[in-house]
Amino acid sequence: MSFDLLSEPIRRYIRDKRWEELRPIQIAAISKILSTRDNYILASRTASGKTEAAFLPILSKVNFEDPGVQVLYISPLIALINDQFGRIEELCKYLDVTVTKWHGEANKSGKDRLIKQPNGIILITPESIEAMFVNKPHNVKHLFSNLKFVVIDEIHSFIGADRGVQLKSILSRLQDINTDLFTVVGLSATIGDYNEAKKFTGDELKTKVLLDRTAKEINAQFKFFIGEKDELPLELMKDLYLETKDSKALIFPNSRGRAEEVAVKLKKISERVKGHANYFSHHSSVDQEVREYVEYFAKNSVRQNFCISCTSTLELGIDIGSVDQVIQIDATHSIASLIQRVGRSGRKEGEKSNLFLYATDKWSLLQSLACWLLYKEGYIEPPLITDKPYDILLHQILSIVKGHSGIRIEQLVKELKRNFAFSKIETTECQAIVKHLIEIDFLEKLQNEVIIGVEGEWIVNSRDFYSVFKAEENFKVLNAGNKIGEIPISPQIREDENILLAAKIWKIKYVDYETKKIEVIKALDGKKPSFFGGGATIHPRIRTKMFEIIYSNETFEVLDKLGSEEMESMRKEFRIFDITDLSRDRPLLVTKTYLQLFTFTGTRINHTLGFLFDLAGIKSTLNDSHSSIDIEGPEVEFRASLKKLPETLKNIDQHIQELLISNPGVLGFSKWGAYLPVEHQVNLMKQKYFDLDGAREFVESRSLKNNC
Repeated sequence: MSFDLLSEPIRRYIRDKRWEELRPIQIAAISKILSTRDNYILASRTASGKTEAAFLPILSKVNFEDPGVQVLYISPLIALINDQFGRIEELCKYLDVTVTKWHGEANKSGKDRLIKQPNGIILITPESIEAMFVNKPHNVKHLFSNLKFVVIDEIHSFIGADRGVQLKSILSRLQDINTDLFTVVGLSATIGDYNEAKKFTGDELKTKVLLDRTAKEINAQFKFFIGEKDELPLELMKDLYLETKDSKALIFPNSRGRAEEVAVKLKKISERVKGHANYFSHHSSVDQEVREYVEYFAKNSVRQNFCISCTSTLELGIDIGSVDQVIQIDATHSIASLIQRVGRSGRKEGEKSNLFLYATDKWSLLQSLACWLLYKEGYIEPPLITDKPYDILLHQILSIVKGHSGIRIEQLVKELKRNFAFSKIETTECQAIVKHLIEIDFLEKLQNEVIIGVEGEWIVNSRDFYSVFKAEENFKVLNAGNKIGEIPISPQIREDENILLAAKIWKIKYVDYETKKIEVIKALDGKKPSFFGGGATIHPRIRTKMFEIIYSNETFEVLDKLGSEEMESMRKEFRIFDITDLSRDRPLLVTKTYLQLFTFTGTRINHTLGFLFDLAGIKSTLNDSHSSIDIEGPEVEFRASLKKLPETLKNIDQHIQELLISNPGVLGFSKWGAYLPVEHQVNLMKQKYFDLDGAREFVESRSLKNNC
């Protein structure tokens, strides 16, 4: 029995907690982690006890009297560290084991005590480990040379992301300085590719997946309201208020601007009808103290209902207690995101999850339905994996050189080749990037060594260096000296304009561009406020599912009456096309003034097609949210140009290079890509922005069917 395998202090903890039984993922993890030295990926639904599944056996197995930090817990979010700290600390009290938070906002005295006497468990972000490698590499060895376990929380959030490559590199570097191999345990509720999760351990063959397939029952309901303006329809807001007023609810719009709009409007409706006042917004632009208050309020509101309008900041596992409902406004950008959000409700054992999906246009309705059906089928889109992450390699080169205060080029390249994050990058490619960094003065060559160069000093000495994702240039928003939050500057942010922030409407009185501050007062003039939003990359499978729905006769019980009518109307619109083979045929609308090609494929393929059309002299406009391309000119010319596209693909590297020269901003998705040699920039574009294989297959295999 798994319980009997645990140490007595841990068994006492379980008894004191009055747990009636262990969860399935905990039972599996305890026996495996205690009896083997394998790495493990623990995959089970939200609130299934994954944290305890990792720590119960780890705390039973590790001898914390050994010198140095024994367990490293790595989280994608500082807020998640702060949230998990209490849980892990309470568990560790039974063993008299020290738990230390280590991030930019953590108490300095705790860090100082740990450096004097390394022990116990550290909770940390990848960026904080990076900062230690760069600025105090002696502390890295001092603290982490005797690690036994590394626990990676929400591991799915790292897969396919630049931060994931950085984390792999950091783990590889930690393994290098460790006296023995440490064990990696990854935790996640949503993994689309378990093989990619295994790569974080550095040894895929010695990594096992423990998967709890227990599903939670979900009550799902779709509601459709036609939105004709920038703002959400009033009828939608009224319905949303009625659905959430007597419950604890999380609402997920797809942008911070929408999140603010929802919070403000629901609060106004509630005030008019004398409902509760607990309406909040929660996203990265809201001040940290305000966010923490919202989290605390939600977690401790046993008797009070509340409504939090949020972005992905509450998508991951921050504990805000029991939530009755999750509401998604317009389609999620991925099935993985939908799964995470659904999992926020019905966290108590035996409870169902309640999901409402509101759509404001037909394409959003169609995409929402496609994501839901794929989720029901058990499909999660695989992550976008970059085999040769040159931009993160460049960042790690600077980190290693700075941490060593100079290093022989031969040794540097050897370290890079030993690093499992860069296993697919050739030695000659590493050498070429090092040479380029010397040429642009990021590195300086002294005989056979390199040190940080003059230009490189500006980069590595910046606090922004430790992260591999682009930080927005934010302006602090202040009211009478009190910080409300931060927002990115945009043309709409100017004096006398109204903005939404922290679930309130503010009027901008003054914008100080030098100090990056915005002074505001409460807005009382009723003027329409402005905010900001963003786009997303949609996987091809979601789009093909949308296409399948349009050309099926299936009815969907989850849709309300208006949603069903809109879906049937959309099907009628597409019946004018002679589609006989869903895998091959695609609709081409021919009018007197323009053509409209409905690609029903992923964002990256659409980007590539748009680029190829431009190279072929086809005047076109991409609307990725509709997966369509508007084309100028007669159909005959367009079809003739299409036939030439495979030839254009043969010289695509040269074309991408010319694009980068004429429009360097297109590389904006990569923080470090702009510093690469141009040929590596081209490869980065091919890996992350374009999908050449997908576009080639589309051009060569798709048959475009006219409207009859």
